[in-house]
Parts: sequence; C-alpha cells; structure tokens
Amino acid sequence: MYVPRFMFFTKGVGVDKEKLASFEMALQAAGISHLNLVTVSSIFPPYCKELTVEEGISHLEPGEVTHCVLAREQIKEPGRRIVASIGLAIPSEKGNYGYLSEHHGFGQTEFEAGEYAEDLAATMLARTLGIEFDPNKNYDDRREVYYMSGKIVESRNFTQASLGEENGLWTTVVAAAVFIK
Repeated sequence: MYVPRFMFFTKGVGVDKEKLASFEMALQAAGISHLNLVTVSSIFPPYCKELTVEEGISHLEPGEVTHCVLAREQIKEPGRRIVASIGLAIPSEKGNYGYLSEHHGFGQTEFEAGEYAEDLAATMLARTLGIEFDPNKNYDDRREVYYMSGKIVESRNFTQASLGEENGLWTTVVAAAVFIK
C-alpha cells in the first residue's frame, strides 16, 4: 500500500462506432490510455502535490497499474449533451486530507457539471471538518461559509462536456484525477 504524493487532472472526449473504442479514444485524448486504471474513492491525500498532465504522465510507465478517481459518461444519441467532472476541495491545514468527487450525467453544461462536482467535494469536506452550513442554500452561499470558516482553502473542478455525435457513433467523455506514488 502507498499514499500518493503526486496527482494530476486530465480530461478527454472520444468518438467511435464501438462503445469501448470511444472510451479508449477518450482515454487517449486525456493521455492515459497506456495505463491500467483502477478507480478509487474520493480522498485527496495530505501533502499531495498537483502536477501538470505532462509532468504526471512522465512519471508513469505503459501498463502501470494506476489509481485514479474517474468520471465517465457515454452516449449514442446525436446532439445530446454529456458531462464528466471531478471536483476538488482542499483543507487549509496541510496535514488534513481533502476530497475529490466524480460526477457524470446528461443535459448539463460544462459549467453546471463543474459547479455540481465542486459542490459535492466541498460539502463532503465541510461535513468532515465540522463546518456548520445550511444544506438548502445554494452552492455560492455555502462556499462563502466554507471559506470564511478558514478550514477550506480551495475548491475547483475539472470538467469535460460534449454533444453526442451524428451517424450512429458513440461519444464518451472522461475526467480523471490520476495518482502517482
């Protein structure tokens, strides 16, 4: 077992006549098709440093078993919008862990899906840290409470959206937080 010390975010879109091949094309667009991906849940490790996609990929070998938080959506409906998003919430105390969330769905814009994923991650972290908030308020209001508490320093999202392709082709979107030892 290991605790990842590095991580990078990536995303991509793939289109093909075969569902699996469209997923492969999305992974290629994201730069991670050469890895054996194992999905994990939602913890952003303490002291984990974010790398660029290029830096992260340079640390990984083809075929390497690689852990990631992965959001994925696929469709074979022309013109229908699909989204995949990863949300991130980082605590202010470096020794604490943060949260990652994955969200995928239909009909949302890239902005809407990103806000939703970011909200999920920040809300999970806020609950863990004991920040009191009204869950019925919108995310902008809750985000203000989270930041003013001084316990959450940052939240953001990494989102990919696309419209379903024409001519009976599969469209796949992926967003991933990829961990490195």
